[in-house]
Amino acid sequence: MSDLENNEVGNDEVGNNEEVHKPVKRASRTRQTRSSTERRKPWAPPSMLDAPPAPDGYKHRWIRAETRGFDDRKNISAKLREGWELVRQDEYPEFEAPTIESGKYEGVFGVGGLLLARMPDETIAERNEYFRGRSADQMQAVDSDMMRENAHSSMTISKPDRQSRVTFGGPREKT
Repeated sequence: MSDLENNEVGNDEVGNNEEVHKPVKRASRTRQTRSSTERRKPWAPPSMLDAPPAPDGYKHRWIRAETRGFDDRKNISAKLREGWELVRQDEYPEFEAPTIESGKYEGVFGVGGLLLARMPDETIAERNEYFRGRSADQMQAVDSDMMRENAHSSMTISKPDRQSRVTFGGPREKT
């Protein structure tokens, strides 16, 4: 047999005790990234109102720009006066979402008659506190109105009960 035939069969005349070193197959480092080792996310229907993440200190919100094909200028101007500012697509070039292609709001994220707007967190907190105060004032006005009309001694209500309960029959348990 020739040397070529001996090597093919595995009979090496020079050293039968030498180990043959074969290259070890290893996964490339690019395949060991976090994204390839994470579990696959289950399918979910796409959201029509996906929005880019708001910058630190801001909140995003969709505001109504039109109803049934008619512009809602009153709502947009009220929201802008409240402190909302419209979010433009050029501020988020990596985020793909529908934008308004022409008109007054060209380049603003918009879908289905809604426009994306943002407001600073401090302004949102002040706004929420304002409406919380208005709600408390309204409740106090209703309570005082009820107490005023409740002047007859046979129909007195000492303190309005503001808790709702759901019962399924039977006696009421004392809490």
